[in-house]
Amino acid sequence: MEQVVASPAPVATGIPDTESRFSNSFLRLKKHLMRRTGEAIVDYGMIVEGDVVMVCVSGGKDSFTLLSLLLSLREKAPIDFRIVAMNLDQKQPGFPDDVLPAYFESIGVEYKIVTENTYKIVKDKIPEGKTTCSLCSRLRRGIIYRTAKELGATKIALGHHRDDMIETLFLNMFFGGKMKSMPPKLVSDDGQNVVIRPLAYCSEKDIERFARGMQYPIIPCNLCGSQENAQRKQIKAMLRDWDSRFPGRIVSIATALKNVVPSHLADGNLFDFRGVSSGTDVKQGDIVFDAPELPVPPADPSAIPIGIWRT
Repeated sequence: MEQVVASPAPVATGIPDTESRFSNSFLRLKKHLMRRTGEAIVDYGMIVEGDVVMVCVSGGKDSFTLLSLLLSLREKAPIDFRIVAMNLDQKQPGFPDDVLPAYFESIGVEYKIVTENTYKIVKDKIPEGKTTCSLCSRLRRGIIYRTAKELGATKIALGHHRDDMIETLFLNMFFGGKMKSMPPKLVSDDGQNVVIRPLAYCSEKDIERFARGMQYPIIPCNLCGSQENAQRKQIKAMLRDWDSRFPGRIVSIATALKNVVPSHLADGNLFDFRGVSSGTDVKQGDIVFDAPELPVPPADPSAIPIGIWRT
């Protein structure tokens, strides 16, 4: 069953605003997140004039924040685009199916609720005690792509942030033998859908603070009974430890994702090592015997030197 709703003008949510939402520190945080999101949108050409952006909202802090920031940016952006919030109700036991429609209506955003009992499919297919995440993810992805086509969406926006991208990089390095992460923008395997991650420059720490101030009606992520990937939990703990002990390290890793030098790695598909000779012009040259010149960490540990969505 599917439901498409164009919401009326915003109405009161019944949840009292807290002072923190209007404090100077919170307003600075919102401005910071909007700037980072705008920068990512411009750097990767995520949204253009006339786009229909389907924002996938699960009920977690990241997707709530993504929707809020895109709605705010749309008011200031030099282009016009449409936003449709989308939620997939997978009929997990205990899922409060009234929460997100009420929230969408309270903020006046167009939305679509798709109901598919993927929970039953997964439970029927996966033996008890085995992880369900892989099959669940494939089913969810197929439904999201189908819904985007039905809506005429030109972009599918997901709430993955900077820390998710870095965690995925280390997961692939440590357990998959690949230097691979979540790209800020990609085309689906069928070539029909463009997926964007506008929070690519935003830290999870800032998103957590923002979500607390906004008092979103967060829906628990453990309703299906599955446990968070143990390997990802290890990586997350490692990165948080680094962030607390070595300020600026996470920012440096994020910046490194934008500064890849294939000639100084070892992938023959990205650089023609066999063809290297004495006359080959190699980017950055022979610095193998030189001590690396490390930049001074930025004053703002969350800052990444990138552009801005200019009006």
